[in-house]
Amino acid sequence: MTEFPRPVGDAERDDASGASGATGESGESGESSGGAGGAGDTPIRPRHFGWHVADRVAVITLDRPERRNPLTFESYRELADTFHALRRPRDAELVRAVVVTGAGGHFSSGGDVHDIIGPLVAWKETGRMDRLLEFTRMTGELVQAMRACPQPIVAAVDGTCAGAGAILAMAADLRLGTARSKVAFLFTRVGLSGADMGACAMLPRIVGQGRAAELLYTGRALGGEEAERWGFYNRLVDPEALLPEARALASTLAQGPSFAHAMTKRALHQEWSMGLAEAIEAEAQTQALCMQTEDFARAYRAFVAREKPIFEGN
Repeated sequence: MTEFPRPVGDAERDDASGASGATGESGESGESSGGAGGAGDTPIRPRHFGWHVADRVAVITLDRPERRNPLTFESYRELADTFHALRRPRDAELVRAVVVTGAGGHFSSGGDVHDIIGPLVAWKETGRMDRLLEFTRMTGELVQAMRACPQPIVAAVDGTCAGAGAILAMAADLRLGTARSKVAFLFTRVGLSGADMGACAMLPRIVGQGRAAELLYTGRALGGEEAERWGFYNRLVDPEALLPEARALASTLAQGPSFAHAMTKRALHQEWSMGLAEAIEAEAQTQALCMQTEDFARAYRAFVAREKPIFEGN
């Protein structure tokens, strides 16, 4: 019987509230604390997806192209732990933006049929509701970790983007796609609810309630041009330009005021449940905090000197 990778504990994940960075496979990045699946100063060195850091931009590559980059128990766990690690203060200096993409012309086909769906059916047949709930909570934890990490996340979507793969793209802050891509929240087509990993909370805020309902009830594929019209994609790019464009966008964000970006991301997420007066007060406090940063003063001095500000994230 398939076993879940052992998750890290809350104390191991929540020892800081910064953003993060890491070591890249190519050796072009700096060090990183808070490794995937570990705690403390363990470097981020995932085994179940590609990880590369350069110029304060981390690129996560779902890398099983022969099967359109499906997710496994291990990759779910490692992805969640990686995004948890990106909250740690030392890593905040090393990674200031993240790109998530897939290898071989596809983003991700979602949960692996053999590695995940088969064991889930076996647990159903043996009455292991505890294991099923453990799994669904672990997948939801990945989305929570993506939303909680301070770095802006850019999804670069080509080809197949289905099931949990569509959720990963949805959970990013920005999405670039190709005209040939297909996005499908196809949970109902395998007998499951469209309510998975926060889809019913997040997708309506991206494409609207009626359109989200259509996608989640029918499981139909959303073509690239339609996805852009609906607002799921920020813009379309040619397939060969997808990763360079995503890197360029992430690099622009990484060169910006990272503390202010983190506060913007937090506000975009937290203000979903706020009334207008509460949101205005929260934003007043947010801006007052940002006005105490050196980056705010740097921007003013650069404006006076008619120079471009160089932000340092403090």
